Amino acid sequence: MSNEVDLGKEPIGRLLFTLAVPAIASQIVNALYNMVDRMYIGHIADVGANALTGVGVCFPIIMIISAFAALVSMGGAPRASILLGQNNHKGAEKILGNCFSALVLTAIILTVGALLFQKPLLLLFGASENTLPFAMDYLTIYAIGTIFVQLTLGMNAFVSAQGFSKISMMTVVIGAITNIILDPILIYGLNMGVQGAALATIISQAISTIWVLKFLSGSKTTIRLKKVNFKIDAQVLLPSMALGIAPFIMQATESILVLCFNSSLLRYGGDTAVGAMTILSSVMQFAMLPLQGFTQGGQPIISYNYGANHADRVKKAFKLLLICCLTYSTVLWALSELFPDLFIAIFTSDPALEEITQWALRVYMGGCLLFGAQIACQQTFIALGNAKTSAFLAMFRKIIVLIPLIYILPMFIENKVFAVFLAEPIADTLAVLTTVTLFVFEIKKVMREMNERKVKA
Repeated sequence: MSNEVDLGKEPIGRLLFTLAVPAIASQIVNALYNMVDRMYIGHIADVGANALTGVGVCFPIIMIISAFAALVSMGGAPRASILLGQNNHKGAEKILGNCFSALVLTAIILTVGALLFQKPLLLLFGASENTLPFAMDYLTIYAIGTIFVQLTLGMNAFVSAQGFSKISMMTVVIGAITNIILDPILIYGLNMGVQGAALATIISQAISTIWVLKFLSGSKTTIRLKKVNFKIDAQVLLPSMALGIAPFIMQATESILVLCFNSSLLRYGGDTAVGAMTILSSVMQFAMLPLQGFTQGGQPIISYNYGANHADRVKKAFKLLLICCLTYSTVLWALSELFPDLFIAIFTSDPALEEITQWALRVYMGGCLLFGAQIACQQTFIALGNAKTSAFLAMFRKIIVLIPLIYILPMFIENKVFAVFLAEPIADTLAVLTTVTLFVFEIKKVMREMNERKVKA
């Protein structure tokens, strides 16, 4: 067995670069192939607009499905990294096997739930009489392939956690290429329309699943999938899921957040304001991909060295991660404040929509200057195995602060649309201050504990 990188010995800067670049590439490729998906659907003859809207209605449900993969794997993977740092391969393999079984079980439950309740769920998320048939066509096929989505997302996290960043990237690239090839064949060639798009997605996810499971069952992986570890052990699985609550909340609540923003903006600013929000959320999601890549690269380094009791390497890895994230978020903030047209032109040429989106983007992105610190600290909490704090921070920004502000601020500010958009930077700023304060106390405690363990050893 040989790792792509040595998490305990190689220079931190080289490690972060080696792991983060493929992770960033994976995030961008994933986003791009989703965009290509929408492009093909939008150009279906006669029904393109309704088909695109119908599929769009499915995305909050798809995000919730993906969130369950994060619940299991994004907690399990850091815990496996920590155990690897402690040279506890058997324990790491137990976590891998338990998470695999949990993902399969979750997939079955989600598939049944999505098929039974798809109509009321789609209506809840905004499907109309015209768009509901397309939404149901897409979601029915997607739901059947849920197991491939769960296993691809979930198991790939364990590939990254071992330092096999290129293998992890290939999981995404293989799926993306397959999807892009199959989309026109199934949508147009076989005249399957929206159903063809859904089928292309689950076939590509199935191929990615085969790739990642083959690797985790082979000779090159450090920890291997073994049948003996498939029996679920609550003492193994529950701590992993507790740590995964934070990324679960972050993903699952995104759909609720969209509903809150859109309902308020529709009330105060009509369809144009909702259209502006669609652009802003798209810009934010795409712009945050490099930050997610940096943290995905940093997580195995921090987790492994925390487990190995290398306090100096944990400190160095965090500092470098913080610098990278803060630099990127500062540049992003400057571009959005000085040149908002650069982002807006990608999505629309409508003058009315451009006008509102231009000032809205400046307001909405006002808090992202320091957002790099929020991401770096919050993900380091997860990397260190701190489930309680990471879960609290995930809930704090969105549920405790942001959602109430969306409804409270318009009560006190004359420009109601401005007030709704203002909720985002205020929530971001409060979240950064809270996260950094908690992190300062936590990192001192962690360093003290690691030094004590080192003395005892």
